[in-house]
Amino acid sequence: MVNNSTVDAAIHTEDLRVERGGRAVLRGLSFDVPRGQVTGLLGPSGCGKSTLMRAIVGVQARCTGVVEVLGQSAGSAALRHRVGYVTQAPSVYPDLSIRQNLRFFAAVLGADQGDVDDAIAKVDLVDYADDLVSRLSGGQEARVSLAVALLGEPELLVLDEPTVGLDPVLRRDLWALFHRLADSGVTVLVSSHVMDEADRCERLLLMRDGVIIADDTPQLLRSSTGADDIEGAFLTLVDLDREASR
Repeated sequence: MVNNSTVDAAIHTEDLRVERGGRAVLRGLSFDVPRGQVTGLLGPSGCGKSTLMRAIVGVQARCTGVVEVLGQSAGSAALRHRVGYVTQAPSVYPDLSIRQNLRFFAAVLGADQGDVDDAIAKVDLVDYADDLVSRLSGGQEARVSLAVALLGEPELLVLDEPTVGLDPVLRRDLWALFHRLADSGVTVLVSSHVMDEADRCERLLLMRDGVIIADDTPQLLRSSTGADDIEGAFLTLVDLDREASR
């Protein structure tokens, strides 16, 4: 049953836990992600970010606790057209063109074929629309996956490390796109292990060893820790957590 008091949050979790191979990957996470903002999920590689994102989109096995997305239980059929998800690995067909890929996924998702050209334009690939994906650069291929996620105008985008390995100009352009989407009402959850991307977010979830150690705006995280940047704030919080656990 969905908790009506949390329907204003795009994502709501309570005591979310995941174990894999006898090891706790997520250890009792409870947080909300507000609608219509760019929220960053930041933390080192291996801290559980991808597992958390899979739990949010409803594809992670052996979850316990509560995960609600747009007022529905995560993974509900009602969310199929309301949530876009981009994994770290490109999820498109290399032997098809960009346009062919998007037409195929539009048919699978039941999205309007008219959305195809709009999605290609949003990720700035109009000039390459008829090129085979196998001939694209890694950054261009990542943008094709993002275009697929944009089909049907989702209310929530869950993006797992979408800017890894991209050049600074493309990273800048993608973050500008994320903010344009948020300005239009889309909720964007972006994971990264690159701390210098923190100030591109309106809100941050800092994660370490399967635990959320901070949930706040970049400005308040810096001021509350006395750090000059988010990496410094993260390290301060880690040190405080270690001291508290002694």
